[in-house]
Amino acid sequence: MVMAEEQLHLRKSKPVMMAAGVIWAVIAFIAIQKGVPQEELKRAVMHDLEEYAAMFLFLLVAMTYINAMEDRQVFATLRSWLISKGFDYRGLFWITGAMAFLISPVADNLTTALLMGAVIMAVGAGHPEFITLSMINVVVAANAGGAFSPFGDITTLMVWQAGKVEFFNFFSLFVPSVVNWLVPAIIMSFFIEKGHPPGVQVDSTILRGGIIICCLFLVTIFLAVSFEKGLGLPPFMGMMTGFALLMFYTYLMGIRGLTSNRRLTARPRPKGEEIDIFQEVAHAEWDTLLFFFGVIFSVGGLRYLGYLDLASETMYADLGATWTNIIAGLVSAIVDNIPVMFAVIGMDPEMNAFQWLLITLTAGVGGSLLSIGSAAGVALMGTSKGSYTFMTHIRWSWAIALGFVGSIWVHFLVNG
Repeated sequence: MVMAEEQLHLRKSKPVMMAAGVIWAVIAFIAIQKGVPQEELKRAVMHDLEEYAAMFLFLLVAMTYINAMEDRQVFATLRSWLISKGFDYRGLFWITGAMAFLISPVADNLTTALLMGAVIMAVGAGHPEFITLSMINVVVAANAGGAFSPFGDITTLMVWQAGKVEFFNFFSLFVPSVVNWLVPAIIMSFFIEKGHPPGVQVDSTILRGGIIICCLFLVTIFLAVSFEKGLGLPPFMGMMTGFALLMFYTYLMGIRGLTSNRRLTARPRPKGEEIDIFQEVAHAEWDTLLFFFGVIFSVGGLRYLGYLDLASETMYADLGATWTNIIAGLVSAIVDNIPVMFAVIGMDPEMNAFQWLLITLTAGVGGSLLSIGSAAGVALMGTSKGSYTFMTHIRWSWAIALGFVGSIWVHFLVNG
């Protein structure tokens, strides 16, 4: 049902939340018959809740910061600048791809893809082949860019928070990620038409406070790393502390000063300057956050029953870590990479940092092989007005597969 989200028009969070409830209800029913103490079941559920809460708080802060930057027109201004520069089609192909690769390690790949997709649609009107190739390029670049950053993708964040790879070790995936993007990009660039798009005038400026909010986001990321590395606290504590900075700053934006009786008064703000941080929280990607709940508790239930131990023994013991991790990356092109990665973490196979980085890489970039394999691809299919579809993407899957294989080879060459 998750895979058929676009056809069913059913948000992916709904079926996995239902699955989580059904799985644990069945477990509890069997446990009562087997005489398993209820306290044992509660401990298992609370263990999953602890994992979910840490990830939920981290992601909620990151999403709120991104929404606040969108409110301040940071991304819209960047888009306007790109459109107004008058690049030719090939130049725009490379610039949108490079920016997707560089923005996605900080912003999520969905936001990055939508930003670059808006640029492509604005300048590529009437040129469907340019739109198709550019959007495929953005999907691959956004997924590849998120693979080498601990907070660039939910899967990398999961591996970091599980303590499998140190924060700075993720950046050793930078070169393999570059290869993953560049190989298909170079191939597709030969098919980009020559010429310049017609001039498009789009005006947008960063609203008051936008630059400072960007700086506070960088400070928040620094706090998350510092809390984990320096204080031994979970990264979400640093993120929540940075969230408080954002809340105080938006509060101060609305304060003019002290009145004669020394009471704080709200400054009358022109239209467009107002920012309510709790509105930005409300606009977080709740479908993704609740989907993550369903995944963690569904996989947690299967782990409690022993299925993950059996799968780990069959796959990692028989096939070996390398082939299993590569296959898991290929599976993530069909099944969402979040349950794939959480299942691997739940199996907890004996692997060194190199192999954990391998599964991080393959699960992060494997979704690029199909348009339905990542949030970036699904989102762009919905905004391209038919120019970018499942079938137009699959025509270039062979080039993306070359990048997938090349990135794995480079990972062995550079990090092995």
